[in-house]
Amino acid sequence: MEQLEEKIAKEAEVISDDILQVDTFLHRQIDPSLMDAMGKALAKRFADHGITKVVTVATGGIAPAVFTAMYLNVRCLIVDKSDVMPLDDRCSITVTSKTQQKDFVLSIENGYLNEEDRVLIVDDFLANGNTVAGVAELCHMAKASVEGIGICIEKCFQDGGKKLREAGYDVQSLALIRTMSETAISFRMQKEAFTDVF
Repeated sequence: MEQLEEKIAKEAEVISDDILQVDTFLHRQIDPSLMDAMGKALAKRFADHGITKVVTVATGGIAPAVFTAMYLNVRCLIVDKSDVMPLDDRCSITVTSKTQQKDFVLSIENGYLNEEDRVLIVDDFLANGNTVAGVAELCHMAKASVEGIGICIEKCFQDGGKKLREAGYDVQSLALIRTMSETAISFRMQKEAFTDVF
């Protein structure tokens, strides 16, 4: 998505070899027009998947997920992310964040998903894929089907996208970063996303 790539090139800050800061438009500050465009683009890509619910993780994926849900005319479910296992009766799973180098718990209220739901998972980043895979597992635990995964920014030099696609998920990313350094960010063409170059 050209608009997102331009925003990344102009405003994103490379913190390290695998950490990209997008606080000025996606995290701490939200660019509503960009979120609207991303939501519309993701909704268009999954328009024929029969989506009944968009699912995302607090907090980075909320803005693009809400706009995606709006264009699909469905509700957006936010998965809680915590350092401790919830005490109440919730559907929960522990995942490891390689980026943050720690474990955390993902959980949803019982009854918010069921076997009739066809889910689109939306998240801000895809790197190693552990968080998205954890959300997908939560959906399966609730007997919902995962019909697709929509990502704002995929770091193609990490293996999350490859693992999820090999697992059979339809992963669509709006911006695919081939390489990044403090001096330059290069993008992979969209048409390359589904070839064996991963």
